[in-house]
Amino acid sequence: MLYVGVGHSDDVDSRDAIRDVLSQCRTSLKDTSPQAGLIFMAIDYDHELILKEINQEYPDIELIGCTTDGEVSSSQEFMEDSIVLMLFGSDDIEIKAGVGRSVSKDPSAAAREAVEVAKRKCTKQVRLCIATPESLTASCVSILEGLNNALGSGVTVVGGSAGDQWRFQKSYQFYKTEVLNDSLPILLFSGNIIFSVGISSGWRPVGKRSVVTKVSGNVVYEIDNRPALEFYHYYFGGKMMPSGEYPLAVFEEDTERFYLRAPLGYDETEGSVTFAGDIPLNATVQITEADRDSILKGVEESIEMAIRTYRGRRYDAAVVFSCAARRALLGTRAAEEYKFLKKNIPGNVPICGFYTYGEIGPLLSNSVSQFHNETFVTLLLGSG
Repeated sequence: MLYVGVGHSDDVDSRDAIRDVLSQCRTSLKDTSPQAGLIFMAIDYDHELILKEINQEYPDIELIGCTTDGEVSSSQEFMEDSIVLMLFGSDDIEIKAGVGRSVSKDPSAAAREAVEVAKRKCTKQVRLCIATPESLTASCVSILEGLNNALGSGVTVVGGSAGDQWRFQKSYQFYKTEVLNDSLPILLFSGNIIFSVGISSGWRPVGKRSVVTKVSGNVVYEIDNRPALEFYHYYFGGKMMPSGEYPLAVFEEDTERFYLRAPLGYDETEGSVTFAGDIPLNATVQITEADRDSILKGVEESIEMAIRTYRGRRYDAAVVFSCAARRALLGTRAAEEYKFLKKNIPGNVPICGFYTYGEIGPLLSNSVSQFHNETFVTLLLGSG
């Protein structure tokens, strides 16, 4: 069985906040000793102090996490400027942490390092990886490709990239007692773990499909052999520029499934558009649109997908990853994402999650994980 404890606090004092969080976790876990955990917290806390407090309570715990753009939990629902901690204990599931460093120098090497560090501690077959990578210094698409290659087939990667509350200056990642930057922390689950993943955004494709004909990483220069900016002008009459309200749907090859890429900026001189994630050459793309109701509907669709594909008898925990851009676009309705979550997951399930700078997960069960923008990812966990 998977034993789970959750604590959540928005106390402005770091020491008081983490002690409150740990007290809540102890109450949830009762006499169970956790072996691993996920920690998500706002950028302005004393992160080193918080990690040391956790390690003092639970020495050598396998802990990862990152800074965020908002946090959610079954303890306090949606909050900003807070700390949320989820702890895991089990007799038949192994949960081990690893970290890769200097992802900006070589994302693939950092991914291999993270997997090797965690796998050395595993004695059972790995089935699930939760990742909370750097978001500002390296391509998350390259990081994920490295993870997929290092883990091999049969291992699902889920997670979200670190944030810094829209400052876009520096995010932090956590590994045990270390506060890091430019790194890739991961948590590997092996043994008797049961899980499912649901992914949806709420955005719908409109207009004709086109092909990316010139691109470099996350900068698209041409679509259908014309400047990428013209592609947007065609739909908006030249009056509106690319924005996160109208991300691109990028279709998986020969399927109707797509992931989103949100525009970050543009260059009128060269006609290029920069996106929050790499886009492949010759990818089929389409403009998308959504309103607040359909964005919230995406939460419901994500949960329904996770429930439909879950093979266990009960849910022991849910971990969710939602995009910081969704929170910004939803505005005062952002808290409704958690309300949809709580309404649609049966039972009193422990929940934690955070608002990310990019989400990770497969569009279809047993398929390769993709990097997403403006998407809601639901991970259900349990044991056989």
